[in-house]
Amino acid sequence: MNIRQAVKMAWKSIWGKKGRAVLTMLGIIIGIASVMTIVSVITGYASKMMEQFEAMGTNRISVNVYCYAWTSDESGNMVPLGKDYFPDIYEYCNGMKDLISGVTPQAYFNATMVYGTKSTATMRNNYTWDPETQRMVGEAPPSFYYGSDQYAVCSNLKIAKGRDLSKLDLERYNQVVVLGSKTAKIFFGTANPVGKTVQLNNLNFEVVGVYAPRITGEDADQSELDNFVLAPYTAKRLLGGDNSDSSFIVVAKDTAKMDEIVTQLDGFLKGLLDRSVNDYNVHPENEYMSYATDSLNLIGGVLAGVAAISLMVGGIGIMNIMLVTVTERTREIGIRRAIGAQRSSIVTQFLIEAAMLCGIGGIIGISIGTLGCFILGNILFQMTIYPSVAVTAGAFGLSVLLGVVFGCYPAVKASSLQPVEALRAE
Repeated sequence: MNIRQAVKMAWKSIWGKKGRAVLTMLGIIIGIASVMTIVSVITGYASKMMEQFEAMGTNRISVNVYCYAWTSDESGNMVPLGKDYFPDIYEYCNGMKDLISGVTPQAYFNATMVYGTKSTATMRNNYTWDPETQRMVGEAPPSFYYGSDQYAVCSNLKIAKGRDLSKLDLERYNQVVVLGSKTAKIFFGTANPVGKTVQLNNLNFEVVGVYAPRITGEDADQSELDNFVLAPYTAKRLLGGDNSDSSFIVVAKDTAKMDEIVTQLDGFLKGLLDRSVNDYNVHPENEYMSYATDSLNLIGGVLAGVAAISLMVGGIGIMNIMLVTVTERTREIGIRRAIGAQRSSIVTQFLIEAAMLCGIGGIIGISIGTLGCFILGNILFQMTIYPSVAVTAGAFGLSVLLGVVFGCYPAVKASSLQPVEALRAE
């Protein structure tokens, strides 16, 4: 028997019992669809996460100084004991220009921003979760940061309109701000914000620049990465903030020098801080990328294990139905063996049938998995995700391999039947 005849006979056998074949393939269909969806969604999430990291920059070092000792003031309010170490740390980092391309404080502050009829106070009340679309709706209020004239270098930003913060702004305590692209769009629409005056906590600040967006394309409207307001860190005296905590972003000129920079900063901070009330940490931000990747791999491994169980159940189902097929076709096997068919041809016929059964299930599973990737990608990440050619080919190959592996025992059992005994079967 040649391969073409074996394929025709296998197809005839499967088509003759369509209902049984579909039920048999269910385990393979579910398993392959699960594998396709898991791999593609994890890949899509990893891609989106890496885009966020790359938008921020991958050679950044986070430096945090914090206070853990508190006391009460004359009014009975709890206040930290730590002093403001900001000037010392900032000056030290600026003295490492051979290793560092930029340094900026990065501190959040709370403010109400008003321009015309737009106010962040209103935005906070209107920015809510819509259970129907499974998304936040309304305009999100921006985040507010203090920074230096090197903030753009440290955050991988470029000026699109106007200018960036300057040293003069810091030295003269100028009341100026630079807006993220999304904030500019929310407050000013298509108008040019440069030169306009906004109010932060009822104080006038001039908009001197707008940063170019870091996230572009279909994800830009959903991302809050460009929804922020940057004020000079010297505006802290007007807008307020806790002096006991200091956070800095340091950008290395060369990723290979990051360990050296971390070591130097660690030694400097140990000698600078009063460790009875303050502590610190220095972390390269690519560590967070590594942690996130490891977490994704772990989650993917667990989900893949669940899908593998489904495939195993499907494979056992294939083996079971092939054993039933052997029993049903015992007399046919006996006749073929009696007229001289080799054992190898019997094995080949049943293996091809098992492989075809799993292959058809694999194709259906791939189709369902592709649809699942498309739907989940748009719901979870607002992006279109399709399985790669390699994932698709691998899923199909896996389904066929399962058919061969789990079809071996029934095929060998069929080929082992003795012609005389097989011909006696009813």
